[in-house]
Amino acid sequence: MTQEFTNDLSPSAEPIGQPAEPAAGLQSSSIRVAVSALSDIGCVRTNNEDFFGYDELLGVFVVCDGMGGMASGEVASSRAVAAVMQSYAESAESGAPISTRLLYAINAANLDVWENGQTPENKGMGTTAVVAALDGDKLIVGNVGDSRAYILQDGQCVQLTVDHSYVNELIRNGTLTIESARNADLKGMESIITRAVGVAADVQPDFFSIDLKPGTAVLLATDGLTRYLLAEEIATVLSASTFETACANLIDVAKQRGGQDNITCILLLTLAA
Repeated sequence: MTQEFTNDLSPSAEPIGQPAEPAAGLQSSSIRVAVSALSDIGCVRTNNEDFFGYDELLGVFVVCDGMGGMASGEVASSRAVAAVMQSYAESAESGAPISTRLLYAINAANLDVWENGQTPENKGMGTTAVVAALDGDKLIVGNVGDSRAYILQDGQCVQLTVDHSYVNELIRNGTLTIESARNADLKGMESIITRAVGVAADVQPDFFSIDLKPGTAVLLATDGLTRYLLAEEIATVLSASTFETACANLIDVAKQRGGQDNITCILLLTLAA
């Protein structure tokens, strides 16, 4: 029998729903985490350059959005996810802090994509990455590029990561607001990111740490979703969804609003152990 839970993703405290089978293995002294993930090609693209992966036993989750000519975006994102997962697994017995293991994993992904991008067919490929890992009752998040992590708790949805993008630089210097950026004509520059995995021999990820409590949700997503939904709209969609349908419902909204890019999300929901 499935254990019921509630959360605070909306002011009315309506539950997302309940997972049919709460994920095993993601446990600490006081919490466990249910996981739901989905990727969609969108309405325009002919291939999916997004890629995601997670390991419930290791408590690591990653979303990547590849870039490059022809199929190179797919190559970059899939290789980056595989490298992150392999590196993180190999460091499991090292005793290193979670943030250090994540840094090693992102560096491993960067080296893999960089080296494989030296071939003529993959020249210039790269990928964004947002990676999260459980650390007891905390979640450590690292990101490169404009794939994002959001935290949803106490009726609020807040972007945790900071985009490494041309658009975000305009927002930071006051040229654009978050709302006006959605419809601004940037003459093709709206898709430019200022940091990416695999485009140089070195990479500089940012790291964030959040405390988890039962009811806290974390969303990892590519910009194929976040270009169409503001934070408060994400909270509204999730508050009206079951856990099993949440990612699909978010993707449906993005597709209804244009779906010009691939759309990928991983939703984590913290439950009492």
